[in-house]
Amino acid sequence: MRKALWCLLPLASLVYGCVTTGSATQSAVVRAKDKVAPALVHIRPVKKVFSRGKREEVVMVGSGFIISPDGYVITNEHVAGKASFVQCVLYNKEEVEAEVVGVDPYTDIAVLKLDVAEPLSHVTLGRSSALEAGQTVLALGSPHGLARSVSLGIVSVTDRYLEDHGETVSPYNNWIQTDAAINQGNSGGPLVNLKGEVVGVNARMLRGAENVGFAIPIDIAREVVDQIIAHGRVMRSWIGVTLQEMTRKTDDPSIEGVVIADIDPLGAAFEAGLKPGDVMLAIDGEPTNARFEEDLPVVRKQIADIPVDAEVVVRVARGDEEIDVLLTTEEKSDLKGDEVEFAEWGFTATELTPAMVRRARLPSRKGVVVSGRQAGGIAAAARLQRGDIILEVDEAEVENLGQFRRIYEDLIASKQRLVMMVVKRGALTHFVLVKQDRNGAPASEPAEVQSRKEAYDDVE
Repeated sequence: MRKALWCLLPLASLVYGCVTTGSATQSAVVRAKDKVAPALVHIRPVKKVFSRGKREEVVMVGSGFIISPDGYVITNEHVAGKASFVQCVLYNKEEVEAEVVGVDPYTDIAVLKLDVAEPLSHVTLGRSSALEAGQTVLALGSPHGLARSVSLGIVSVTDRYLEDHGETVSPYNNWIQTDAAINQGNSGGPLVNLKGEVVGVNARMLRGAENVGFAIPIDIAREVVDQIIAHGRVMRSWIGVTLQEMTRKTDDPSIEGVVIADIDPLGAAFEAGLKPGDVMLAIDGEPTNARFEEDLPVVRKQIADIPVDAEVVVRVARGDEEIDVLLTTEEKSDLKGDEVEFAEWGFTATELTPAMVRRARLPSRKGVVVSGRQAGGIAAAARLQRGDIILEVDEAEVENLGQFRRIYEDLIASKQRLVMMVVKRGALTHFVLVKQDRNGAPASEPAEVQSRKEAYDDVE
């Protein structure tokens, strides 16, 4: 009997040790939560949404966290971008209005300023560079509108590379992947370590997966926030190249550099004579190495961090020789152009972005893009389509969205009967005849034709 009891002692010690360790972890989680929770913000922005050719305002739900006593808040650009009004609910359930100080779509970061007089609780920012896979983290925020929620998990990967998808891009950072639950509404909330330090900004989830979420590293976010608070925006340099990892060109690990996959014909690299297939070796003597795709954000940021309008020497390998090319950097343009509703004609249009110019192979950045149209409107009757690029109106070249809006307003005021536009659709350029009656309404059409057009629009 004594022997049996003696044999049970190690097992009892192990169980006691597990309980003690579990209690210690639980206590650390609660302490970390308590440290950050008072700085949580439940965000309800009223956003301008352009859908099917008209502008609407909708109330969204997101998360954020206070980073200073005077009320600066970090959230996502996709939460607060293009918001006409932002209402925030603090941890004590106080409702406060906020101003959008600035946004950066390239990192999906936005900065708000709460309208408060008293100092506020705020978080401590940690260092995402110190994170390791396997570390315990908490994701806080308002998943599906459920404010003050906390989920627990670990860091799965510290440098996950995510390819760009539409307007969802991340050229300058890899992502923190975590299995702490991140759902819709968590966007903009903090990812927190067990010290109670914010190490990331929750931003994405993998649809169809079980708790696979992604956060923006706080080291990247901190740089962006500092610039937005100081200048209202982030300035970055651009030379007009698309880069690919070296494994696309060679399987020899000893060959360094980064592949230039494409050249923007409107950029400095094209003017300087760089070519697709060149291997970029260095900029002003600083090596540019991207062996794998997760190395690309570092090189892109290296270019972006060069002062705008600076002269730099780019060394490239072309065939068996190395060439030094002198070029001047330009300021990187906005990722998303402004969008405007043209209600009398029943359509919306947006500014041309560099990506649109490249896809359409336009010789310049002049023109505007049709982003949507309403069934039964003048634009639909003229068979204007989403994606059309309006280049001319009555032989007047369209410079940008602002100028097009002025032309449009003059046409509405003058009640001009017929308007001829030159439009680029895909690879072809053609004429579009817009008809408006003296009251600015569309020319009447048989009900059967109108019905067919509406049905067609419904399935676009």
